[in-house]
Amino acid sequence: MRHFLRDNSLTLALTAMFLASVMGMALTGHAARNQELADHGQAATGLGAYLSGGVFLSALFENWESEFLQMAVYVVLTAMLFQRGSAESRDPDSPEREGDEVPWRDRYPILAWLYGRSLGLVLAILFVLSFALHWWFSMIAANQEATLHGRAAQSAFEYLGDAQLWFESFQNWQSEFLSTGLLVVLSIFLRHRGSPESKPVAARHDETGA
Repeated sequence: MRHFLRDNSLTLALTAMFLASVMGMALTGHAARNQELADHGQAATGLGAYLSGGVFLSALFENWESEFLQMAVYVVLTAMLFQRGSAESRDPDSPEREGDEVPWRDRYPILAWLYGRSLGLVLAILFVLSFALHWWFSMIAANQEATLHGRAAQSAFEYLGDAQLWFESFQNWQSEFLSTGLLVVLSIFLRHRGSPESKPVAARHDETGA
């Protein structure tokens, strides 16, 4: 058990932080939603109804969408582009890496191509799925809000052209690209001892890769 906890401590810690954050989001979001309903003279909603409703699920998948987009773009761009000196980049003078070719490439070329890009592809698929769920539940939330104000509801395809959906997406996308870009640039000049996301503390600023 001790070795299991040590060997998987990063995943376990992040999972615990994720679950705690989702619980905090659910409880505080439920309280905020009931306050909003009270302001409109509406009855409070139960926690179960809130968690299965459009307001909570839209916000949840809106954030997942931006994270999967960030990771997918990051994985794909770092395979094609360079930043000299960054721990997050391959060396532009020596971009090829040992072990990047699949041994059975000649026998199964399509499977080898898919496997060789499987991380970026799966992250991209997760982004598309999260965006679709954000779109759907944001539409439900928007239609609930429209009902409160006596406006007509929209269909899913009508809502795809609604500024609110894209505002929710872009406000998250911009922060993901900013934080990723800063990580790329700051890792040129700054260090964090022991982190694989950092160059060794004694490495030169122009040394590229971790």
